[in-house]
Amino acid sequence: MGQKNSLSGKRTAIKVLVVDRTPLTARLLANTLRPRGLVMEDTNETCILAAAASLKPDVILLSEHLTSTKTKGIEVLKQLRTSVPNTRVIMLLDASDRDLVVEAFRSGARGVFCRHDPVELLSKCVRRVYEGQLWVNSKQLGFLVDGLSDALAMRMVDANGSELLSKREQDVVAWLSEGFTNGQIARELKLSENTVKNYMLRIFDKLGVSSRVEVVRYVAGRKASSAQPQPQA
Repeated sequence: MGQKNSLSGKRTAIKVLVVDRTPLTARLLANTLRPRGLVMEDTNETCILAAAASLKPDVILLSEHLTSTKTKGIEVLKQLRTSVPNTRVIMLLDASDRDLVVEAFRSGARGVFCRHDPVELLSKCVRRVYEGQLWVNSKQLGFLVDGLSDALAMRMVDANGSELLSKREQDVVAWLSEGFTNGQIARELKLSENTVKNYMLRIFDKLGVSSRVEVVRYVAGRKASSAQPQPQA
């Protein structure tokens, strides 16, 4: 663990933990946080969670790419949300990729900062997130709005507007639509494969279909329908 410092000035000092793929890049980022933030020397998942629990930083700047695994940071982010719920996390992205931006916020991030962004903005980003605001540019906000639209399109209702599927069944359908197998869905949702199979049978029954392909077509049809422009009165 590097020096224990914090983003400071005339206003309230903010304790920041910087976690990047290498100690060198973490220090370079931390040095922009006047005087500097806390630096992780080891980006092992267990060490990150232990350090966060021990130090209780106000903000964590967490890279999407840890050790040799790209998007490992997203997995760690989900665990941080449970282990240190009062700590706000900013995801450090290699690029402003739509899916990564949406997944970062969906997993609990309060802001995203790209490596190609002006580094002088990092202190402002940390300050804003610490104050309870979201840090997102207009393009990334568009990604989030599109992601919300996609999620709404996934909703399946009957003629009375009542939900056809439970929240967990909707989760299963969402992963199924991404091409995941029952085993993969089970791992993502932390369920047994047999439980996923039972969910699948109930989904088939509720939607009046008989195969996984038909479920995917049903979802695609819902999305296409929601995308059609509505006639003006």
